[in-house]
Amino acid sequence: MPIPGRVPRCESGFRDNTIIGVTFRAAILSIHRSARRALPSRAGAILTLAILSGCGGYADFVLPPPQGRTTPVRLVWRPRPEPVLQRGQPGEWDSADALNPSVVRWGGRWLNLYSGYDGHTWHTGAATSGDGIAWTKLGRVLSPAPGTWEGAYIAANGSALAEGTRLLYWYQAGDPPRIGLAETTDGKRWRKRPEPVVGVGPRGSWDERGVADPYVIRAGGSYYMYFLGQDRARRQRLGVARSGDGIHWEKFRGNPILELGDFGAFDENGLGEPAVWTQHGRYWMIYTGRDRGEVRRMGFAASADGVRWSRAQEGPVIAGESAWNAKVVCDASVDHDGNRVRVWFGGGDVAHPAENIHGQIGYGEIEMEAVR
Repeated sequence: MPIPGRVPRCESGFRDNTIIGVTFRAAILSIHRSARRALPSRAGAILTLAILSGCGGYADFVLPPPQGRTTPVRLVWRPRPEPVLQRGQPGEWDSADALNPSVVRWGGRWLNLYSGYDGHTWHTGAATSGDGIAWTKLGRVLSPAPGTWEGAYIAANGSALAEGTRLLYWYQAGDPPRIGLAETTDGKRWRKRPEPVVGVGPRGSWDERGVADPYVIRAGGSYYMYFLGQDRARRQRLGVARSGDGIHWEKFRGNPILELGDFGAFDENGLGEPAVWTQHGRYWMIYTGRDRGEVRRMGFAASADGVRWSRAQEGPVIAGESAWNAKVVCDASVDHDGNRVRVWFGGGDVAHPAENIHGQIGYGEIEMEAVR
């Protein structure tokens, strides 16, 4: 069951009415009253606010209003027929799959931080391009660190954000999956933070079994991360978190922000890999949906405030149109310019929820045509 977003509880959103829960609340109230008597009024007020706020880490918020006038549009998808970045040769670090592109403009060129799978481990590698179409691989830049929280399976599936000479990269690692942060100023030497910056939720929450698929944007001076959360029923849905520095995050109390699709829909079995941008007075999202046969396609959602989303009827469900992506279309990364939205995405010809899909990276464009 999703966490009730309106309940101001400590992280999980549940009110514990067991004897232990009631006793705990009584103890907290007693501590609060004692502190109020012992502390000056200002300090007591601060403590009161902290107690009433629960454990922290969760908040109610909306994103800044999108720029521009809200206008009706129709989303038209125009993909290139062939992949623009192929998986590597046998024995290379990305020989099984090349997926999860995260494309940014950095240092006067396009940089693609993408995920490569060698049959055992997911790594992050880099490629560079002058036009976003013809790519030159630069090799592997991040790998998981066994013996740390990351484990040995994955340090990939991330989101890049360029800030001047600094490049930030939030990525998935660990078991259960959590989200870490690495940064670089030259694209070669990377510094990872020692602990994950976004962890799983508490017992009973919508993301207690894992968080993954980060996609980070800047809006109004804050960072906002859209991500996947998995609960104990293995439902994979989407949520959002906010941060002032990209390191310390508070999750939206109303998560998840997008539920599974209806029975028979392309996204009935799971959601993931959101990519978000603003245009025509709205926030737009392109996300991956999985059906019960593990075929993956992409769909659209729209929002006025970045936290309350509905599926967008203005756009199509995007399925593979070529042999190389006949079973999987996923992992969007977007950049928009005027009415054109550039999209880099993953694709494969094997229906599987994770790996060994012969993954390669494609390119398409979304044109947002005005409806008159």
